[in-house]
Amino acid sequence: MERIVVVDTETTGLSVRNKGRVIEIGAVAVENGQIVAELATLINTNTAISYGAYRVHGISEQMLAGKPTPQEVWPWLLEFVGTSPLVAHNASFDSAFVQHELRLLGLSLANPWHCTVRLSRRKLPRLMNHKLETVYRHLFGVVPEDLQQHRALDDARMAARVWMELGGELVR
Repeated sequence: MERIVVVDTETTGLSVRNKGRVIEIGAVAVENGQIVAELATLINTNTAISYGAYRVHGISEQMLAGKPTPQEVWPWLLEFVGTSPLVAHNASFDSAFVQHELRLLGLSLANPWHCTVRLSRRKLPRLMNHKLETVYRHLFGVVPEDLQQHRALDDARMAARVWMELGGELVR
């Protein structure tokens, strides 16, 4: 199995059209069914965090003080990802934000994106919803207590396990 990178973002809002920015990135590299490397950081964008976004992830503007800037983080992510296919839970959301951040810096990423929401809808059509926690709980019985849901690295880890358990295949 080739290397894939599972990505999750936490943002200041719900849309790049409303000037939303990525304030946390989590990524895990998976090879042969094992997580072999991880990347995670908060990102100081000097952008206000909407109350709705804060309620989801709990990241405050104070937590971002002194953290790496987008100019430091995004080249690091590109190096980590390389040419690997990308996977995310609700890939359209994460890919829109990642591509927006890269465009702001004059960078680009042409890697294909794959979606665990779409995969879970196809493989588990009778679930009441296809939220990451719901799918994970269905597949593994319980979400580990030490896991921080709606934080980028832990959500990327969960999505990676979901992808592997559902036999995520890369369609070319």
